This record gives sequence, C-alpha cells and structure tokens, in this order.
Amino acid sequence: MSRKLKPHFTQIISLLNDLHKSFPTYNMGRHLSTALEGYGDIWGMTDKELLYALNKYKIELDLDMPHSLDVDIEDIIQQGLDLDNILDEEEEY
Repeated sequence: MSRKLKPHFTQIISLLNDLHKSFPTYNMGRHLSTALEGYGDIWGMTDKELLYALNKYKIELDLDMPHSLDVDIEDIIQQGLDLDNILDEEEEY
C-alpha cells in the first residue's frame, strides 16, 4: 500500500492546530514568534524549514510541560533534607 506524504504546508497547518489544542491559552502569534525567534529574516524560509522549526518548538514545549511527579519530587526533596538520619540508620546495620 502506497502512503502519500502530506505536503509540508498541510503538515504545518496540522501542527499549528495541534499546538492550539495542546496550549489553548497561547495565540498563534506567540507560537510563531517563539518558534522562529532565532531564525532572523524568515522571508525566504521554505515550508520544510518552517515545519522543522515548529516541530522543534513543539517538542521543547512538550518537554517543558509540568509532570505529575510532584509527589515523587517532594518525597526526594524531603529525603534529601533528612539525609543525615537516613545515613545514620544505614550505619546501625
């Protein structure tokens, strides 16, 4: 079965739609300006380059999302603060 690849333009629109769904409080201008921040003059940027920049931006956003591990992190911090007692307990064995 032959799979037809989507043109870059269609992938960009789809990615912008995904960004809007995942981050509804961010407007499109914020997404575009942040994603293209380091690219300088974007006038001649190809659709392929724009797609790359937006994909990279989305990955960075996804990695920056808060995780539900706050309980685990809080436990690690508490154990770190109580490290002397933990080490003393291990020495007793």
